[in-house]
Amino acid sequence: MTTAQYPSKLPEHRLSIVIPLYNEEQCVAPLAARVHECLADYPWPWELILVDDGSSDRTPEEIHKAVALWGEHIRPVELARNFKQTAAMQAGIDAAEGDVIVTLDGDLQNDPVDIPRLVGRLLNEDLDLVSGWRKNRQDGLWLRKIPSKIANRLIGRVTGVRLHDYGCSLKAFRAEVLQRIRLYGEMHRFIPAWLSTVTAPRRIAEEPVAHHPRTLGSSKYGISRTFRVILDLLSVYFFMRFRDRPGHFFGGVGLALSSVGLLILGYLGIVKLFGENIGSRPLLMVGFFALMAGVQCVLTGVLAETLSRIYFNSGSGASYVRIPARPSDRVWHVPPAKAE
Repeated sequence: MTTAQYPSKLPEHRLSIVIPLYNEEQCVAPLAARVHECLADYPWPWELILVDDGSSDRTPEEIHKAVALWGEHIRPVELARNFKQTAAMQAGIDAAEGDVIVTLDGDLQNDPVDIPRLVGRLLNEDLDLVSGWRKNRQDGLWLRKIPSKIANRLIGRVTGVRLHDYGCSLKAFRAEVLQRIRLYGEMHRFIPAWLSTVTAPRRIAEEPVAHHPRTLGSSKYGISRTFRVILDLLSVYFFMRFRDRPGHFFGGVGLALSSVGLLILGYLGIVKLFGENIGSRPLLMVGFFALMAGVQCVLTGVLAETLSRIYFNSGSGASYVRIPARPSDRVWHVPPAKAE
């Protein structure tokens, strides 16, 4: 494997590396070793947050072994059960205290060697997100690469944030911006789109990164996730455009349906005045149900507006339950020159 190349100029900061893990007992030890190998001479303090997403194997034990071996700058976060990758990533982000947050997968396909380069570009170019781009992706063609390319183009067209690789978990964020959003469901694939709601798209960039074939453990994803991506994409499209004004969406649909219903009923009313029987005409049912559906959509819009006001005024709850950790002082990994 290659060694890390540090940017010649890297502004002062604290770095938090967040890695969600689920049934990756074989990967924990080599992952921790690789992170330390790549960041051994990192010039600023950093911490490694390993989130156990309710694993059913020995992943939690392996995480604690890594803490004992490398030090308490490795911070374990244990969730009460399997809440899926997005919630685990959010738990790690909530636990992070660095000025810069880097996320990556725990299956060793992402390479920590790219972390300094992404962080350097983030800080030196004054960006809020640098997303990894797996140009030479080491995955299956039909089940992974082709669906991913289709999804990336579709997501870019719908959200307006054009990236080559939305699915790459290796990303570097400015913490103060990332912490303005909350991740739910399986929305980790759409973080750049969510981030564009709180920052300018021009402050989002991408950088080619290494990608290795999986050699340990097994993939937790299959072709079925394509359908979940489509559903999540619809949610993203709605929230990006109507998150703070859902009444405009439902109200617009409701007014359109009500107008169609009123036109139909008005026409039938005129026909009735001329003595024609309209009781058995299917158009009467169409007009009636169009009017009722329109009224219901308008009322739904009013309720959605009320709920959105409650949401924005009260804040949001967590999408996970964390096992309480033993309290300890914050420990950061610092290079030997700064530790002296």
